[in-house]
Amino acid sequence: MSSLLYSLGRWAFRARGIVVGAWILILALVGGGALLFNQGLDNSISIPGTESQNALDSLSTTFPQVSGASAQLAVVAPDGDSVNDEAVAKIITDGVDALNDIDGVESAISPFDENIDGAVSENERAALISIQLDGSQYEVTEATKNALIDEADAIANALPDGSESALGGQLFSASFPALTATELIGVGVALVVLVLTFGSFLAAGMPLVTALLGVGISIAFIFIATAFGSITSTTPMLALMLGLAVGIDYALFIISRYQEQLRDGMEAEESAARSVATAGSAVIFAGLTVIIALVGLGVAGIPFLTVMGVSAAAGVAVAVVISITLIPAFLGLAGERLRPKPAKPSRKAKRAHAAAQVQAHAESAGEIEPLASAHRPNRFFAGWVNAATKFPIVTILGVVAVLGLVSAPALGLRLALPDAGGLPEGDPARVTYDIVSDNFGEGFNGPLIVTGSIVTSTDPLGLMDDLKTEIEKLDGVEAVPLATPNETADTGIVQVIPTGGPDSVETKNLVAEIRSMHDYFLDEYDVDLSVTGFTAVGIDISDKLGNALLPFGVIVVGLSLILLTMVFRSIWVPIKATLGYLLSVCAAFGVVALVFEYGWFAEALHIQPGSPVISFMPIILMGVLFGLAMDYEVFLVARMREDYVHSGKARESVTTGFLGSAKVVTAAAVIMFAVFAAFVPEGDTNIKPIALGLAVGVFVDAFIVRMTLVPAVLALLGEKAWWIPKWLDRALPSFDVEGEGVAKEIELRNWPAASSTDIATAEGLTLDAGETNLYTDVSFALPETGTMVVSAGRDASVTALLLTLSGRMQADTGILKVAGYVASVRAASVRSRVAFVSLSEASDPVGDLTEALREKPRLIALDGIDQVTDAVTRRNIYDALVSAQGAASRSDSTLAIAVGTASPATVADAVPGVETAVTPNLTSELAHEAGVSA
Repeated sequence: MSSLLYSLGRWAFRARGIVVGAWILILALVGGGALLFNQGLDNSISIPGTESQNALDSLSTTFPQVSGASAQLAVVAPDGDSVNDEAVAKIITDGVDALNDIDGVESAISPFDENIDGAVSENERAALISIQLDGSQYEVTEATKNALIDEADAIANALPDGSESALGGQLFSASFPALTATELIGVGVALVVLVLTFGSFLAAGMPLVTALLGVGISIAFIFIATAFGSITSTTPMLALMLGLAVGIDYALFIISRYQEQLRDGMEAEESAARSVATAGSAVIFAGLTVIIALVGLGVAGIPFLTVMGVSAAAGVAVAVVISITLIPAFLGLAGERLRPKPAKPSRKAKRAHAAAQVQAHAESAGEIEPLASAHRPNRFFAGWVNAATKFPIVTILGVVAVLGLVSAPALGLRLALPDAGGLPEGDPARVTYDIVSDNFGEGFNGPLIVTGSIVTSTDPLGLMDDLKTEIEKLDGVEAVPLATPNETADTGIVQVIPTGGPDSVETKNLVAEIRSMHDYFLDEYDVDLSVTGFTAVGIDISDKLGNALLPFGVIVVGLSLILLTMVFRSIWVPIKATLGYLLSVCAAFGVVALVFEYGWFAEALHIQPGSPVISFMPIILMGVLFGLAMDYEVFLVARMREDYVHSGKARESVTTGFLGSAKVVTAAAVIMFAVFAAFVPEGDTNIKPIALGLAVGVFVDAFIVRMTLVPAVLALLGEKAWWIPKWLDRALPSFDVEGEGVAKEIELRNWPAASSTDIATAEGLTLDAGETNLYTDVSFALPETGTMVVSAGRDASVTALLLTLSGRMQADTGILKVAGYVASVRAASVRSRVAFVSLSEASDPVGDLTEALREKPRLIALDGIDQVTDAVTRRNIYDALVSAQGAASRSDSTLAIAVGTASPATVADAVPGVETAVTPNLTSELAHEAGVSA
């Protein structure tokens, strides 16, 4: 990975004009597509598979009058008066008639209707006008809403002095977020942090430009996707938040590594390539963990949540691709202008003092080697890591205790769909909510609908009365104002008013009790009843999301554990990373509960104390925060492992890796925190708890878990932190985040000598196959047009060496370069230039050889030539190879041959150039067994 990114970074640096132009063209194309295909955002939410949703879908056909959204108009008479007074009653009645005339209103029911119970309060001071609309809450047009508001204003103006009225209910209980200028606050903070980090406005502007470009492309794609399905307005908001945060952070990591290398005197193009190879590898992995977490939201089985996760994941993917392509192009445009100026003497003195402190700490730990000058530690971070690792057990216990204490309030976190009770005081819908609660009871704000088919009944009216009587007896029922069949008498509804509010435990228990009586109603009355309505839908959503948390966590955390193991080649590091994430997410839940449930700092954050948190907050927070937590884990621990790989000193690498990455991780966390926190004070009710949880989670995870707990744990584990069983190390593919492959390629850049014309060169190759080595200490040089014979008594050894030569197997030790590529690093590039043909297993040896030669390889490896005994076939093999070499020569190319056989004598008549063959020296044991000499 790092080697491929090294080449990509160098290419993008050189082809900067093409890269920048390509991204501008992409933005223009997707922007144009968004304008052309945009169908608008659709905030209608359906939760397939739940009882409430199935019942609601059925009502839309059998009883459409009650299946749509509803609203309430509350009227309160002046002190000492009654709504039954003629002056007030006439205004209400006339208002009901006017409301019924509004387009989109199915019915407006007078509180004085003889078929309705409980629409006038016991003290007769308040009355409720129930308004039923066509379509769901988010299908009601703005024209209908405005007409309702105008008529409500007309009723308010007509009422006597001292009266009060307000329009609210389900239709006005919640709104989904819209894009506003609030995001600029976080962007402004990010700009300040970037300027302080880079010391350059030019460098600081690059992450902002790339992040905004990525957000623009992502949101344009979202609007294009509206042509293929419904997308809620929360989706672009989440994509915006994450796109800004990760886009800025990913660019920050690459540019900071680039500047660090420039500071050490590296040439600009080389620094760009290495930055993309090392920091870019970490960016790809970090982005991959975020993408996995976001796509994992689909585990809940809720369509709008799945769309939200996939859209946000696509935004993160765009940010990753932009970071590894556009950033090196921008670095190429900037040239030498980003090279840091030499530090002033006073700053050097401070660095020297800080370095001395770190060195003293290293010496006290038994590590007396001097720190690498490239890290240039500052005093603050040197003190931080010293404090965290001096007494690691104390640090670990302290962090766990503090975060455990902060997490405790999460046990009281209440989840529900947002209702008007959580809106700011003074909002008309909130005023209506309070009027209803004060005069009728909280349950009137969240009525339930119990419905079922009554087509088999011979007395539908009597049946509905019986059902009403049964339900009125249940605990938690305040009233049953309506029980009626539809016009065709095939479906009945019972409206149930709970004693508790829409988000209360009492209401949830009542829904569960009615559903538990399903079989009773079926046996007694032959009615298949279901509970639905806005309140029941909210309860079902919360339950479904709650049930999805465990499988979501298992899938996301499990996949990421595998990825972390691949990256760090360690068992303990991934486990430690996951446990640290759990501490972070629990602390985030705890702070959200303190603010929303217990009211801490609620006034300052413009949050209504005691209001429940939107039900899909936990799964979104868990998914997004896991990805972001792994970002910091990768960028911090990858640097520690990089130093460990190069130095082999575990304890010192914790310190040097921390000092090499702490500044940039701090800057990234502050930016993330600012972007998320900007959505809290003035944000939408739905997005506030998510933004607050992410802001707190990022702060806790970056500064307490990753920068304090992680160094302590790694210092305590020492060498064991990087232990992995050999069998697992072999089984897992390599994901070179630390740039080990790039370092090896650079180290071998001039090996063998520049004058060498060999297609393949090996030195000290060894491959272990359990108790016996397949080959040991094999060295050779194969000319571009030469032929090498690999011969031994054991076929497995010959085959293994040829597979290694062709990039299909990797030696345990030694160096192998094929066609200019280090085989252990660029195996894919080697495989594309070296063909491998097993003649012993081929049914048509000549045909297989001819097919391989059509790919015009630079080297062809033929295994089992001695198994081909037919003279004609051997001659055809010979002719095919000669012809291919001639064709290669005519096209200014070359073709070398490596042949595996049990005996060199069997090669002469089948392979050209045997007189220049080289038989590599296998292990002495194997050579003795086979009777083969070097």
